[in-house]
Amino acid sequence: MSPLPVLKWDQGLFEQITRGFRFPPEWDAQYPRQGQTAADAPPGYITLFEDFFLQGNFRLPATEFMAHILHYYGFHISQMSPPDMVRVRHFEFLCRSHGIEPTVEKFRAFYQLIRNIGFYSFGNRGSAKKILLNPSKSFHDWKMKFFFIREEVISIAMIFREPDTIEKEERQFPRELTGT
Repeated sequence: MSPLPVLKWDQGLFEQITRGFRFPPEWDAQYPRQGQTAADAPPGYITLFEDFFLQGNFRLPATEFMAHILHYYGFHISQMSPPDMVRVRHFEFLCRSHGIEPTVEKFRAFYQLIRNIGFYSFGNRGSAKKILLNPSKSFHDWKMKFFFIREEVISIAMIFREPDTIEKEERQFPRELTGT
């Protein structure tokens, strides 16, 4: 994977995020040094993107559902794009608002994993009803707005998934989940 573009956001917004989202000091959130890329997280740290929080409604510590998604699909949170953070969080909000426990199995009824230039995305599953009708398109320069934080904020050990082919999922889902 080629290096990500360099830093292009200001430290003031980073500080607003750390204060506004109440990051405790032990998480040691770090604004990157000039010249660092999102791929330069120090040992024991992970990279998170500003738009995860401002556009994707991501919160720390991460929910169990988010940890289950990352574990099941086997990729690192820094390999997820903000639009896909929106999809995961939207799905979780919808389930919880209807008194349903969100699960990977239910998520898979609506979305399938696709690889997209070094990042992993969730595309709508063929015949499943769309549940996010108007996804945001305002993610400009998101790869250049990142910071580092202690890896303990995510409750599972994450690994970087190598750029491989993704096997097509052949599993059928119950009609009540897909709406078909």
